[in-house]
Amino acid sequence: MSAYAALTGAGFRAQVRDKATLFFTFAFPLLFLVVFGLIFRGQEVEETGRPYISYIAPGVMSWGVANAAVFGVAFTLMQWRRDDLLRLIRMTPTRLPAVLGSRYVLALGVGVVQAVVFVAVAMLPVFGLELDARWPLALPVLVLGITAFLTIGVVIGSYADTPEAVAAIANFLMVPMAFVSGSFLPLDMMPSWLQAISRVLPLRYLNDAVSAALSGRGGLDDIAVGCVGLVVFTVVFGALALKTFRWSNRT
Repeated sequence: MSAYAALTGAGFRAQVRDKATLFFTFAFPLLFLVVFGLIFRGQEVEETGRPYISYIAPGVMSWGVANAAVFGVAFTLMQWRRDDLLRLIRMTPTRLPAVLGSRYVLALGVGVVQAVVFVAVAMLPVFGLELDARWPLALPVLVLGITAFLTIGVVIGSYADTPEAVAAIANFLMVPMAFVSGSFLPLDMMPSWLQAISRVLPLRYLNDAVSAALSGRGGLDDIAVGCVGLVVFTVVFGALALKTFRWSNRT
């Protein structure tokens, strides 16, 4: 068995056994969908005339998938480095691409399952999300989004030395980003200066592209712009992740 397969298998078993983390990875974003979905049930955004659920469902789903990618790899790298596992792995023929690749595959698996569950709940009659014919395009968008946010998680996991530090840094980035990027409230309701700020945030591009694919709120050009934006963020944070990655707290 290759080192990549061994690390992927070990990571999968660890995730399945950690029932609490598994539950909150899927239930926490769903809670936001249920709360916001019930509050704005049957209502439309005044500025566009579109139902709130067509904003809330793709937005909260994108935030949930991005959140899982960031927290998952950040906590794992911090914990492995603190327990000296990464230093031991480095003493074997295992290379960095195998370590990060195993976490990438797990993040993709979690993200896809999250998206399927999320869309299924959003389509229940009580919420009433109607999928656009372009919904399959959401899958490659999600892959690009998970990739971009995984690189951010690697940076956080390489910098933070404690679980508290990981949670503080990740929440400091992800919670404000969710509000400014329109995950919880439609960007159309926000002032123009706040919409301008959102364009430097990766979650804005993930939200826009997923919304255009799932609910038809936007065209193919919005999906293309979102994908390009996510690729740019992946390149930037990927380079930063490779530069900041640490095998041990001693280095």
